[in-house]
Amino acid sequence: MAERHRVVIVGAGFGGLQAVAHLKGAPVDIVLIDQRNYHLFQPLLYQVATAVLAPSEIAWPVRGLVRQRPEVTTMLATVTGVDAAARAVKLAGGGTVSYDTLILATGARHGYFGHDDWEPFAPGLKTIEDATRLRSKILLAFEAAEREPDPERGARWLTFVIVGAGPTGVELAGTIADMAHDTLPPEFRAIDTHMTKVLLIEAGPRVLPGYPESLSDYARRGLEKLGVEVSLGQAVTQIDAHGVVFGERRVASETIIWAAGVQASPAAEWLGAAADRAGRILVAPDLTMPGHPDIFAIGDTVAIKTDGGKPVPGIAPAAKQGGRYVAGVIRARLAGKRAPPPFRYHHDGSLAQIGKNKAVIDFGWIRLRGRIAWWLWGIAHIYFLVGVQARLAVALSWLWTHLRNQRSARLITENPDGSPMADG
Repeated sequence: MAERHRVVIVGAGFGGLQAVAHLKGAPVDIVLIDQRNYHLFQPLLYQVATAVLAPSEIAWPVRGLVRQRPEVTTMLATVTGVDAAARAVKLAGGGTVSYDTLILATGARHGYFGHDDWEPFAPGLKTIEDATRLRSKILLAFEAAEREPDPERGARWLTFVIVGAGPTGVELAGTIADMAHDTLPPEFRAIDTHMTKVLLIEAGPRVLPGYPESLSDYARRGLEKLGVEVSLGQAVTQIDAHGVVFGERRVASETIIWAAGVQASPAAEWLGAAADRAGRILVAPDLTMPGHPDIFAIGDTVAIKTDGGKPVPGIAPAAKQGGRYVAGVIRARLAGKRAPPPFRYHHDGSLAQIGKNKAVIDFGWIRLRGRIAWWLWGIAHIYFLVGVQARLAVALSWLWTHLRNQRSARLITENPDGSPMADG
């Protein structure tokens, strides 16, 4: 028997799994490679960091997701390069995996605009490990303030600085403020958690810059009602272990969170491909690498524009649409049919939670805010979770948090540097 066409997919995120789903029934064997053994629902990662949800409620083992697909082989490995001439991906520790068609869906990490030395002091939020480490850092700040006899040092522990006012920054700021004002006050004796200061810094002129101005203004006012201080139009110029500098002001803080930018995976470097400033591959209209029609790239890995000339946003729906499109191109090629027209991104809408009972939604044809938007935000996120069990678990966690102001995932499991907590 002739060997079947082998499709290698690097990355088990939204785009990679969507490609797997839409290649079902095609005459292909699929190798799905990821450096982690789980698929992560990143839009709710900040809720793990703020103790609303447990990691298991937004992450699922990849092998379990494809267990009914015998043509799919799952491989836990780290890809370190691509040999396009040999049609093979290189793995850490040696070894290669050959391909007939390659799909790079490698995602992105947080980027510091050339200031990588800030990362130890201002961690970002892209993985489960980031979230659990940040959760411990936030909760340990309140614990340190509780036992701190010096008021000035105590104020530093109760000051939380978030750099970047996109959806992640806005959602983190609102949720930390909610926790400090609603959940924690009855549980501490030496400190008043109402005195917690949450500072959101944005270099641009408004929060949620990708949203219509009316919704951005509503989000800013909503955050300020929660007690969040919003600073606009001033970029951060220095971050160290004990504070930040922006404009001509320095704010002392022991907890700084980075939500300002992203950097693509090194996929462009693997192939020597042209890339934008964030390292995203400049792909052809059919999402192939220029000069390499057997290599596709999707999601946060690529830079591509919409019909209106705007960059396609690095969000889950864009990655999913890319995965579906690439699967369609591969199927057409194998069937000897005409290739689909160039990839076109359809924006389904943007959603962001501001705090409890407040959210903003932009569907283009309709814009919503307030309590109705918050309910729709919750319903949409529950709908896109994987499996009935996850949907029920998240719905119950949210109901408990909403009704009782309790956060069942409020566990300190590691030190801020990632090391495990000591016994005793």
